Amino acid sequence: MEIYKDFASVYDDLMDNVPYEEWVAHVTDILKEYGVDSGLVLDLGCGTGKVTRLLADEGYDMIGVDLSEDMLSVAMAKEDEINRSGSDILYLCQDMREFELYGTVRAVVSLCDSINYLLTGDDIVTVCRLVNNYLDPEGLFVFDFNTVCKYRAIGDSVIAENRDDCSFIWENFYDEESHINEYDLTLFIKEESGDDTDVYRKSVEEHIQKGYSVEEMKAFIEKSGLKLVKMLDADTLKDADEKSERVLTIAKENGKL
Repeated sequence: MEIYKDFASVYDDLMDNVPYEEWVAHVTDILKEYGVDSGLVLDLGCGTGKVTRLLADEGYDMIGVDLSEDMLSVAMAKEDEINRSGSDILYLCQDMREFELYGTVRAVVSLCDSINYLLTGDDIVTVCRLVNNYLDPEGLFVFDFNTVCKYRAIGDSVIAENRDDCSFIWENFYDEESHINEYDLTLFIKEESGDDTDVYRKSVEEHIQKGYSVEEMKAFIEKSGLKLVKMLDADTLKDADEKSERVLTIAKENGKL
């Protein structure tokens, strides 16, 4: 089952509770703190380009990478809608485990729990090694991830919401032994009917993510060759601990393997 297909068309509407501007402000502060105030930045798992555009507005030259063609189509369409058809954002449809760039970048950013779609430690190490390879010397990798604590708190639950143009049922299942979190998303998307009748198309997607502990992520980063700088609780911006639900991680390029 392909994910982020029909979901792509309504993703921004359904994620309107996500404080993207606040998140990007934090990331921008981090980048500038470590001297990355301009230049090329890669948004890994960029989705519909929300974070990519906000970082571009901060003055960075952006590249967006995502596996979903549908999410990238939305990202590029939004650039056209806001009269930026000549936008210099480069969007690439690639698997983050195998992404390729034309050269190095000053920083790589990955937000909105994209890393949690990597279901093994080996995959995370692979991505981190690629990031290290494509970073400028002393370049930064800033990413977030949901912890085991976050998925445990959500547990087995159901969320349903009725919007004007789209309704959804979000069924969440968490396995304590494997730390795998699955959510089945049933969408009812309003379509043009040609008359006064409201017609909704049903679509179902299955999303699988995995929660990681702070210590696990530290070990993956160390194994990859990146240098860990710090791990912050994404809500408090204090040092992350075992109670943190979303962790903002900062790592540096540490020489090429």
